Amino acid sequence: MRKFSKTLAALLLTGFGALPLSAQAQSNWPDRPIKLVVGYAAGGPVDTAARNYSKYLGDALGQTVVIENRTGASGIIAAEAVARSAPDGYNIYFMASPTLTITPHIQKAVKLDHDKDFTYIGNILDYTNVMVVNNDLPVKSIPELIAYAKANPNTVSFASAGVGSSNQLSAELLKQRADFDMLHVPYRGNSPAMVDVISGKVSLMFDITGTAINYINSGKVRALAVTSKERNKALPDVPSIAEAGVPDYAVTGWYSLAGPANLPEPIVKKLQEAMDKVNSNPDYIKTMEDGGYTLHVTDGKALHDKINAEYKLWGEVIKKAGIQANQ
Repeated sequence: MRKFSKTLAALLLTGFGALPLSAQAQSNWPDRPIKLVVGYAAGGPVDTAARNYSKYLGDALGQTVVIENRTGASGIIAAEAVARSAPDGYNIYFMASPTLTITPHIQKAVKLDHDKDFTYIGNILDYTNVMVVNNDLPVKSIPELIAYAKANPNTVSFASAGVGSSNQLSAELLKQRADFDMLHVPYRGNSPAMVDVISGKVSLMFDITGTAINYINSGKVRALAVTSKERNKALPDVPSIAEAGVPDYAVTGWYSLAGPANLPEPIVKKLQEAMDKVNSNPDYIKTMEDGGYTLHVTDGKALHDKINAEYKLWGEVIKKAGIQANQ
């Protein structure tokens, strides 16, 4: 009996076998600070967006929301931490789209099941990548880039934040849709990649619009196109790749909220109501749109459907490109 009690206690402490929250606990939620778990390092684009969002989310909920950075494995460590936490609403995952749609295809050791391990609360923001080129590259449009790459084999190269990163896949999808080739040069993050695009060691890269804007506006690189279907408000003079001549191309990243499986519906509803409040806050709207983000709030089902669709898309792109983790 004593052994059973110890086992039960261990299960409850880890979140496995956790007893359902009482109706009163659900009604009183949140009555203590909430952790917003981020899978990337402090100071990066995901962390910065999460910290901006946490302030407004806390105001909407009337409770403190604190950031907890659980870095590693392209967000998987944070995702696993939330998936294994108790479904009580006090550990919420601030999810970046590649974690469940791209990373599982690259890192075969990932054991998460995106259909079973989470309660999807909803999408928050969309973000667009922008293709930037070295100023000396003799192209000023996507058609010119494609023609130049075809006429000059093995001369056009693109940088990325690493093998299997979202900006590598943005380029791989363009190569596949437009049927041309570029050389991939992986880096350890976007910052060193951008340095080498500016210097001319690499021809181009795709970067998150919010972090690329300063380089574009200062004239250090030239923007050719954005990856979203429509133009980005932060770069109104830059066409989309679809508009520029590749009509079946559209790539949009996103940030969303998710909890562990079996998160009670009353808590999900409160979080969704708070998301709607945040999305109508003028200060929040200005902050995010100035950073190149597009406000896009959905419910959990729409988010789940999007994850399934993008998981399939990127799996096909990765397979066709022959991308492997040790590449």
